Amino acid sequence: MRWIPGGTFRMGSDDHYPEEAPARDVEVGGFWMCRTTVTNAAFTAFVAATGYRTVAERPLDPADFPGAPAENLVPGSMVFVGTPGPVDLRHLSQWWRWTPGASWRRPEGPGSNLAGRAGHPVVHVAYEDADAYATWAGLALPTEAQWEHAARGGLDGATYTWGNAPERPSRRQANYWHGDFPWRAESGYGRTAPVGSFPPNGYGLVDMAGNVWEWTRDWYTEDRWAGYAACCLPRDPRGGRPADSYDPAQPQIRIPRKVIKGGSFLCADSYCLRYRPAARRPHMVDTGMSHVGFRCVAVPAPEA
Repeated sequence: MRWIPGGTFRMGSDDHYPEEAPARDVEVGGFWMCRTTVTNAAFTAFVAATGYRTVAERPLDPADFPGAPAENLVPGSMVFVGTPGPVDLRHLSQWWRWTPGASWRRPEGPGSNLAGRAGHPVVHVAYEDADAYATWAGLALPTEAQWEHAARGGLDGATYTWGNAPERPSRRQANYWHGDFPWRAESGYGRTAPVGSFPPNGYGLVDMAGNVWEWTRDWYTEDRWAGYAACCLPRDPRGGRPADSYDPAQPQIRIPRKVIKGGSFLCADSYCLRYRPAARRPHMVDTGMSHVGFRCVAVPAPEA
């Protein structure tokens, strides 16, 4: 783990996607954060010790998915499937496929396995799975503020984890989509990479940009500053309530959403410029995907 010193930093961005604004100074206490995301090897050890079965490996409850075809109500997960050529980027259903049998053990579905991927980040983990691992390890998932503060690596207000300038071809900085999204990736991209394949940030943390999105503890709300007085500096701010996190575009689905951070190997500049510390997205707590993982933190106990 790496020590992340407490302090004040500028959280969010006024220059990119609307859900990141408004930017605001906040204060966080110091904490420890795992240098990498949890790997397949580490998650395998957790499952071997506990017998844990992930959400993607359990049958679905029809009550949670009104109107869903019966054939879809089986264990599985959402798998990225590249398209054969250019497509309309407004319709993400063209490259995401509900795949029965897909799970952390079988990332692309039946017939796939973890051979050669022990050091890759574990994926297809729902929030419950990530939280269960953290509890077993005696750790916790980070808050959104902790995660963003750590991702910045001391570069307060910078656009990327490495500074303000975009990545140069001569110095690759993160595993995001290089090539034509979502159908043609450059060699070595378009999938997860072993953790630590790219340079660390200023706090010694790797993959705080790209590779996989990471779960945080906070419930997602569009107005994350609701309830915080404009006059005062928020300290260790937290997200809203579960009921505030439901997707207004899908009122029939009452599944709360948590904040995920960091972007993934599927973030392309032409589609999803979110491999940045300020970037944030909502994610339903019961949903695992090919590009969502997590890392853990430890917060020192208060002095007596």
